[in-house]
Amino acid sequence: MNVTVVGAGNMGRGLGHVLVRGGHTVTVVDRDPEEAGRLAEELRGVARGGATAEAEAPGAGARGEVVILALYYPSTLEAARELGGELEGKLVVDIANPVNQTFDGLATESGTSAAEELARAVPAGARVVKAFNTTFAGTLVEGQVAGQPLDLFIAGDDEGAKEIVAQLARDGGLRAIDVGPLERARYLEGFGFLHMMVQQPLGAGFASAVKVIS
Repeated sequence: MNVTVVGAGNMGRGLGHVLVRGGHTVTVVDRDPEEAGRLAEELRGVARGGATAEAEAPGAGARGEVVILALYYPSTLEAARELGGELEGKLVVDIANPVNQTFDGLATESGTSAAEELARAVPAGARVVKAFNTTFAGTLVEGQVAGQPLDLFIAGDDEGAKEIVAQLARDGGLRAIDVGPLERARYLEGFGFLHMMVQQPLGAGFASAVKVIS
């Protein structure tokens, strides 16, 4: 599968590693063409199963069926508006934790989430899925923490779209867990915020993972 990753920062890098590790081709889009090019080159060096990676500048369009917005909130909403009709019929993955400017809470209003706001910003034919917001960039590159595969929590209203994201995760060595409809992104975003907040007290250095064990 060809997946477009919008954003060549830390999370874009982590996501790219998951995707090419699973044999999927990645198109990296970033406002900085040089940064996008460097990431694409890195991903080509670790790609498996015939996967490859290339870089594109904004305006080149969204290739493939899946578009992952590896951006901070509310840049996700700005990107959706800029892409506009390019997202028609696409599966759009929101990974953002909408942390406020003082880093002590969420920027979204009560009763909604960054993912739900994104769903209102994309064309009616696009399908939005929340995923990857509880995983850190470095752990995505490694694919595991303490020898355990990462758990990927997925929320969305379209069952087929969630299964596609789940398969991308499984192909990259992660364990996918469907938590229900898109409105549950509110809880995932709160969960992601708490995971971020315990990094300093635990001295985890953003190298920890949230894992369900039974």
